[in-house]
Amino acid sequence: MPNDNWMFFQAFLRSPQVVASMIPSSSFVERRVVRAAAVETASVVVELGGGTGGITRSLLKATGSHSRLLVIERTAGFIEHLRSIGDSRLEIVHGCASSIGAELQHRGYPAADSVISGIPFSTMPKSLGKEIIAAVYDALAPGGRFVAYQFTDRVAEYARPVMGAPVIEYELCNVPPLRLFTWRKGRAARGTNGA
Repeated sequence: MPNDNWMFFQAFLRSPQVVASMIPSSSFVERRVVRAAAVETASVVVELGGGTGGITRSLLKATGSHSRLLVIERTAGFIEHLRSIGDSRLEIVHGCASSIGAELQHRGYPAADSVISGIPFSTMPKSLGKEIIAAVYDALAPGGRFVAYQFTDRVAEYARPVMGAPVIEYELCNVPPLRLFTWRKGRAARGTNGA
């Protein structure tokens, strides 16, 4: 939608370190993210950085009627836009991705089956990036998936010591092209290869 593109572009100009791109992700990225995150069978899905809601809508289309989608969005300008989606399964939080565990606990959700992230790990402070990765790992259910779609491999640098090596896919039908990094949480302790 042109309105979404304009809103995204304005948010990028205001906060290029928080908003990852000048335009929303393509429909090709949306489909690939939904498939990688295996949300069809998920009860609780968390999206970190909902933006204008393209991936949010795709996740809602793919999840079941009893699933819950929690979106944690830091950019205030996107909050009302996301709320306008108007799906009873959707909950929007204005906050930092590092609060994922507290937000799940507050709602009585024991863990997330899938966590999807488009937030730019390449522009955030290293300490925050590592904090978010640790919080995501702790929030995932055994066997849960973490999918990050990114322009750089910084997320893999932060996540490898905690989650092991990711499965990496490339999506060229996006401006600019990007990579999807997918981890699956094993039943072993943190620090082992849980991919």
